[in-house]
Amino acid sequence: MTSISSTDVWLPIPADETEGLPEGLDYRFWDGGPDFPADPADCAFYVVPYMKGPQIATRPLAAMSAVQVVQTLSAGIDHVEPGLGLLPGGVRLCNAKGVHEASTAELALALVLASLRGLPGFVHGQDDEEWRAGFYPALADKSVLIVGYGSIGSAIEDRLAPFECARVTRVARSARTTARGPVHTLDDLPALLPEADVVILSTPLNASTQGLVGAEFLKAMRDGALLVNVARGQVVDTGALLSELRSGRLRAALDVTDPEPLPAGHPLWHAPHLLITPHVGGSTSAFLPRAKRLLAAQLTRFAAGEPVRNVVLTTN
Repeated sequence: MTSISSTDVWLPIPADETEGLPEGLDYRFWDGGPDFPADPADCAFYVVPYMKGPQIATRPLAAMSAVQVVQTLSAGIDHVEPGLGLLPGGVRLCNAKGVHEASTAELALALVLASLRGLPGFVHGQDDEEWRAGFYPALADKSVLIVGYGSIGSAIEDRLAPFECARVTRVARSARTTARGPVHTLDDLPALLPEADVVILSTPLNASTQGLVGAEFLKAMRDGALLVNVARGQVVDTGALLSELRSGRLRAALDVTDPEPLPAGHPLWHAPHLLITPHVGGSTSAFLPRAKRLLAAQLTRFAAGEPVRNVVLTTN
């Protein structure tokens, strides 16, 4: 068990709106505003404001000399990593596993179906009062490759199951076997990419995945294939993707971009064969109840001196 020398907890969700929080802790509300709610040096458990970017996420870290746990409300931790060197040793960094799987998997399927079935074109046709009938690709009988087979990748496959795909292939950092079949490693991608009609990216952003989808990766994809990114924008080389889209050889649907937010005038906005959503994979009505349940469970364990869950690293 871990002793708690400080009892301040910084939450981006008001404590009185979150059921199940344990008594005996001092809850401070901070959602990234200019003023801190208390002295950061007294914070024992810091919940990072959601979707506020790395500058806000890391702003109090240098002064958090007593912090024991840093909890994100996102699946990724890349927005916190730049400030981890400011923390004392032994701080546990936890992600929000269990919060975003449903929403992100839903969007991944929505992007696949919208792109294959031509829904953006129908929206434009409605705006122009044009009846754009014709034959369009279906997800049925397609081969799907999921790159990043963690909890979100697994949730995506759950939702692919009813769509009669010809094959679902899985790739993660480490090879393993699941109830649905084998999980391959990133080293296997050159052999797997030519066989996939749809490639879905759900990998975390780290040293092995930054720029993973570059010119060679895209060149290995079969003609007419669809790339869907619900991971992080920096996983994809934007320039290389633009070249493939402009050639007409590939299609893409992106919930995340590099840069992000995508500025006005950026060539991605008007690239052919591309559907863009503004990083809304986790921003749904499903987020808040799951986030509150996670925080209540984590803080109950913390208050009892029990190990917290979802620890992705511990600072040196």
